[in-house]
Amino acid sequence: MEKKSKVLIIGATGNLGFHLAQFSLKFGHPTFILIRDSAFTDPVKLQKLNSLTDAGATILKGCLEDEKNLVEAVKRVDVVICSIPSKQALDQRLLIKAIKEAGCVKKFIPSEFGADPDKVQVSDIDQNFYSQKSEIRRLIEAEGIPYTYICCNLLMNYLLPSLIQPGLKTPPRDKVTVFGDGNVKGVFMKEHDVAAFTTCTIDDPRALNKTLYLRPPGNVYSINELIEIWESKIGKKLDKIYVPEDQLLKKIKDTPYPDNMVLVFIYSVFVRGDHTYFNIESSGGVDGTQLYPHLKYTTISEYLETLV
Repeated sequence: MEKKSKVLIIGATGNLGFHLAQFSLKFGHPTFILIRDSAFTDPVKLQKLNSLTDAGATILKGCLEDEKNLVEAVKRVDVVICSIPSKQALDQRLLIKAIKEAGCVKKFIPSEFGADPDKVQVSDIDQNFYSQKSEIRRLIEAEGIPYTYICCNLLMNYLLPSLIQPGLKTPPRDKVTVFGDGNVKGVFMKEHDVAAFTTCTIDDPRALNKTLYLRPPGNVYSINELIEIWESKIGKKLDKIYVPEDQLLKKIKDTPYPDNMVLVFIYSVFVRGDHTYFNIESSGGVDGTQLYPHLKYTTISEYLETLV
């Protein structure tokens, strides 16, 4: 039995980070979590911390602004996984420096967990959302740090609960807006499942220095297909209102930042096709569902069933 890598998780009190820590422990990895002092005064975060420590996680105090603590924490592990919010991507710069200095890390999984930042076609309107992630990739590569990038596309708790209807919290039951022609496919993954796939890559040489893409059958659909699935569940046809590409771009331009970002993501995924326009293998990536066919995951249909 091969020895399991020791893992440090940064962002373990966040939604995805908590699942990552749970799976790391479940899969038998000695698991360390880097925690700020402020987390101990937040009741929700404290509950998560207690749950993780009860399951065997070791708490290390520190933050991404403290290089000395970062180096000490990194020196204790083989693999580092970061799951801080995307808008804080550049906060990983000091962590990369610490990983380089520690010199012991076999793999770094940076905070990506979305569309591939090197492949999106919206860099002129996304307020540097993706270019910051690409900048972190280039830093990792320049330092010669072994990595796996995880591109899980959209998380199911974002946009899917409203059936891609900005401003709604639940799926519509009368009329629905379709962006573009409604035929471009996007991908949704449940956070819990993203964490399972990510944890499988920790000691897998097939994923080393690769981008792992998640496009499971049953989770790749266009807006029109999502509407059909929803209509079949509620037994009712919805009236469709089409918003063509030029109108969507005008709305993005006319809506102030950050409120327009939801429209930018819709444009990226369901008009430009940023999740699905390229072939995984020919782009040098690996397909998570092919590498780990044993993993069960929540399909879009199963998720929408919970909203009926």
